[in-house]
Amino acid sequence: MPFLGPIQLSVSSCCSRNREVLDAALKQLVSKSVSSDEVIDIFKVAGLNRPDISILSDEFLDEIRNMPQKNLEAEMLRYLLNDEIKALSRRNLIQSKSFSERLEETVLKYQNRTIEAAEVIAELVHLAKQFREAMARGEKLDLMDDEIAFYDALGTNDSAVRELGDETLKAIARELVEKVRNSVTIDWTLRESARAKLRVMVKRILRKYNYPPDKQEKATTTVLSQTEVLCKEWVA
Repeated sequence: MPFLGPIQLSVSSCCSRNREVLDAALKQLVSKSVSSDEVIDIFKVAGLNRPDISILSDEFLDEIRNMPQKNLEAEMLRYLLNDEIKALSRRNLIQSKSFSERLEETVLKYQNRTIEAAEVIAELVHLAKQFREAMARGEKLDLMDDEIAFYDALGTNDSAVRELGDETLKAIARELVEKVRNSVTIDWTLRESARAKLRVMVKRILRKYNYPPDKQEKATTTVLSQTEVLCKEWVA
């Protein structure tokens, strides 16, 4: 059975004592899913509290992976990941786009029946764990969230860029956050002069660290796009 479409499931870490109640709720959702276009909170239907699952813990992923209703299991994982990616899109343009594309690709394979429910669940669980690891990179890289967003905007997966080395890329990211954050105003996206000034500043920083010349234009454009994502928080 392909993904159910308009139904939205909000699920959190479920424990064994709630399994019977949750299973009953899932059966209710199956009967509603064909024609319903309402937003359904599965824990509300089940009469259970809905804890925070933003970290997508191993315990939660193992619990949901072992549920008997495979089509709903896949649907829940899909919506949970989609919600997490949407939240990430307000902070990190590159990572959210990457995970969104991977999620869409996995969903499409399932909808086209290229893979079965069990296979899509395995792929979604794997994607969820990779997402969780990506969200924990700050401590490993010794970068704040904003700095990681600019670090990713630099095109760090490009081989030519990687030659600069991690320490240099992190230094660029830190300086970009410091200089760009202090330069943006609430209406900077509407003022061509402000955008031009910011573009010059970004290019100057890239040249300072010997960023590959043929990659500078793309990196500058991406940094400015990332700045727009973070700007509302910075000038609030």
